[in-house]
Amino acid sequence: MPNNYKLFSDPVHGFISVPKGLMMALIQQPEVQRLRRIRQLGVGHLVFPGAEHTRFNHALGAMALMQDALAGIEGKGTPVSPTERTAALAAALLHDVGHGPYSHTLEHYLIRDFHHEQMSRRLLVRLAERLAEHPEGDALRLALDIFDGEYERAFFHQLVSSQLDMDRLDYLRRDAFYTGVAEGEVGVERLLKTLRVTPPAGRSDAPVAVEAKGIYAVENFLISRRLMYWQVYLHKTVLAGDELLRAAFRRVRWHFREGRPAIGDGCSPALCFFLENDITGDDLSTRLTATDHYAALDDTDVLFSLKQWQHAGDPVLADLCRRFIDRDFFRVTFLPEQPTDEQLDRWRSQVARWLEREGLARDRSCPASFDEAARYYLTQGRSRHRAYQRERGEAIGIVGRDGQVRELSEMADTAALTALSERVVKPYVCYPKEVDLDLSPAPASSA
Repeated sequence: MPNNYKLFSDPVHGFISVPKGLMMALIQQPEVQRLRRIRQLGVGHLVFPGAEHTRFNHALGAMALMQDALAGIEGKGTPVSPTERTAALAAALLHDVGHGPYSHTLEHYLIRDFHHEQMSRRLLVRLAERLAEHPEGDALRLALDIFDGEYERAFFHQLVSSQLDMDRLDYLRRDAFYTGVAEGEVGVERLLKTLRVTPPAGRSDAPVAVEAKGIYAVENFLISRRLMYWQVYLHKTVLAGDELLRAAFRRVRWHFREGRPAIGDGCSPALCFFLENDITGDDLSTRLTATDHYAALDDTDVLFSLKQWQHAGDPVLADLCRRFIDRDFFRVTFLPEQPTDEQLDRWRSQVARWLEREGLARDRSCPASFDEAARYYLTQGRSRHRAYQRERGEAIGIVGRDGQVRELSEMADTAALTALSERVVKPYVCYPKEVDLDLSPAPASSA
């Protein structure tokens, strides 16, 4: 009997069986192979040494969990056709194919008013057109409907994009594994075993929900998600690396705006395209080459360019890039409240005086003020997270013994869920460790 699957060995889920045919054809496409060159956690690998896993690992993992989820709901009486199964697997595999280099760190710095889901959709359309003649080509068109949430059996979209989708289940478990953060471990198997569609026939209004016996696994999932955000994704050193990388990119863009295109000599062509041009999410449909350039980007482009810019004639850019390459990050300090403009001006003045002492702001070809340069060395932001959204259409449903689906908070510890539903915001300031910044409150102005 012929073997209809190809096995991938995964340290998180064990052996992953990929159906031969369309799924293997998708995996071999350049757009998917590119994900091998994009780290899942962006700057995170510079904080957690084991976090070298890639978007490709995650894509395979999400597809594997989709297989398990579909097997589980089929076993509870929900019919799934072969085309639907292939489409759902494809949607899970390709859900993050639109991520760019360093993932969320640079998502809004390469293209304005843009989210990676827009690019995922564009690449999914491209792949559907390229593989239109494949015997299972119809499944890719259905995958696009599932991705968009337009397929009549809405539970398929929920499995791809919701608060309890295969994407989140894989990345939380995978990131916890590779970072060594045990608090992020999620009981994925129990969650998948307790998923069901109600009613089982899976009409257009039938949601995917969790059986009551899985309610503690859901609560554990939400708590793990919050802990992973504060301990990994929004770790203060990760934020420091993010701010440093963005500062270097802002400096390069400043050179282009000042009419100094020679800065592009140290940049890969694909990356240079987005730094030299002001591309927005709306431009993707009219500037067709933007998608081609984006599909050519990966982490290598960024690292290559940063290594070149270390030797730029601009001391500010050279220092910012050298710091990133050598992991000489700035310091991030969380603040009790959002700083005022007066505080920021005072802090930037302190940084400007330090830059003057160090002589870092003197561009040999175009002198810049120390005050202007300080804006690259001192930045402020807000880290924010909400583990659970209870709004209609976003909530997690629990199937009670009476067969009725109720929102999670109606069935679980309301106090705990209320805390998880609150958005936590932490303002912070990022600045060089060499500067003894005076973070005391600004003096009150006299009447």
